[in-house]
Amino acid sequence: MKELKDTLWKAADKLRGSMDASQYKDVILGLVFLKYVSDAFEERQTQIVAELEAEGLDEDQVSQLVDDVDEYTGRGVFWVPDEARWDYLAANGKGMPAIDGAAPRSIGELIDDAMDAVMRANPSLAATLPRIFNRDNVDQRRLGELMDLLNSARFTGQGVSKARDLLGEVYEYFLEKFARAEGKRGGEFYTPAGVVRVLVEVLEPDHGRVYDPCCGSGGMFVQTEKFLESHHKEGSDISVYGQELNERTWRMAKMNLAIHGLNANLASRWGDTFARDQHPELTGAKGADFVMANPPFNIKDWARSESDPRWKYGIPPAGNANYAWIQHIISKLAPGGSAGVVMANGSMSSNSGGEGEIRAELVEADLVSCMVALPTQLFRSTGIPVCTWFFARDKAAGARGSVDRTGQVLFIDARNLGSMVDRAERALSDDDIARIAGTFHAWRGTTSAVEADLTYDDEPGFCYSATLAEIKAADYALTPGRYVGAAEVEDDGEPVEEKIARLSKELFEQFDESERLAQIVREQLGRVDV
Repeated sequence: MKELKDTLWKAADKLRGSMDASQYKDVILGLVFLKYVSDAFEERQTQIVAELEAEGLDEDQVSQLVDDVDEYTGRGVFWVPDEARWDYLAANGKGMPAIDGAAPRSIGELIDDAMDAVMRANPSLAATLPRIFNRDNVDQRRLGELMDLLNSARFTGQGVSKARDLLGEVYEYFLEKFARAEGKRGGEFYTPAGVVRVLVEVLEPDHGRVYDPCCGSGGMFVQTEKFLESHHKEGSDISVYGQELNERTWRMAKMNLAIHGLNANLASRWGDTFARDQHPELTGAKGADFVMANPPFNIKDWARSESDPRWKYGIPPAGNANYAWIQHIISKLAPGGSAGVVMANGSMSSNSGGEGEIRAELVEADLVSCMVALPTQLFRSTGIPVCTWFFARDKAAGARGSVDRTGQVLFIDARNLGSMVDRAERALSDDDIARIAGTFHAWRGTTSAVEADLTYDDEPGFCYSATLAEIKAADYALTPGRYVGAAEVEDDGEPVEEKIARLSKELFEQFDESERLAQIVREQLGRVDV
């Protein structure tokens, strides 16, 4: 896998110098997708031929049956027309010369036509694949060289399911690399995997409707699929709904979900969730069972209408959309639904623009189930500290757990978890994520906690279950540090009075030494001729 990733990233380098990160991202991801669908088609074609020959059919009969579209699409393989197959494109990597009076064609033009052909043949990919390969700013020579490099990458050989897993991992790897390359802009389409996993592992979205109102490249849905797979469930157990504002990101999400075999409803086009909710059907009894989102933080310019029925708990301020996202998400929850939302830390305690009053209303409505303060530097694209809010329509016993937590909120201070992967970025380990999710499930008494024999107890410095009365007494601030207190200090056997005396003596000795050294420096400076 590492060799394949290195090969593909080397391919990206072919175009890096001639266009910016956002442009070559689309070129590379589009080509990787085209290579995968072609490889998968070719592998399935070989299987069909072998099956037909094993049944005793002759060559003519095989040739008539091998192009049955249902034999491909029925096995989760996209139909790839002749002009879109990789062998054809690779053979014309330097373009097609003028033949019989026809104008010469560049490799970029051939690839654009291939993308069109694949979309026509597979309606689920309509308006999804990029058609940017024949533009003036795409170096056709380098594009041909990139095709040569991709020739060495194979996404097949172990069956369609394994091929999807392989490409899915490569695609996610590229999204992460491109997000890092684009810096702050990369945060618009990519949420760090560890943060996504916190949401998924806490919520356990194993059935029903799953919704993300600002879905980026679809990472929440992909991680949901992985969760289902790890629990031996099928992707068909969920229905996926998403909306995305940015056109290019929306296209990336559609490709990403197609790669993972997820039949998602991302609407017919991109759009602003506040200005035009593209999933009005998700409401009431038909609302979402799970909502997971990482909205853009602290948006100052957003489509605000004071008469919007979504503002049930208070009108969000014009200068910050944080509580608009929160209320939109709550409006989408089914009666037994739950949600996890990544937010800037300021959302937990801000009182500006009426946010404090909205937060109080949310608490008093008993919608908040858990607050998690996350470590710093999880997002390479922003230095803003983040937290996760978890909501639940019903916290009674039997709703999503065996313990009645009505009138209570779990606070988890996870700021000390994680470790630095480089000088700029921190990552949560599997154990970190398991600790956060396990604490929540033990508190809630979920099936997974019962099976793992987990029980909940408040842990000073890490977690605390607070009543609504305690939260009201704290003026409805939801910062975990206010509730969990300080971690217990291990007793080293030294009496407190003796420790204070010893440390005081050491401190005063350091003061004396500092004064002595300062006097020496003054004397030395006095000897310097000016």
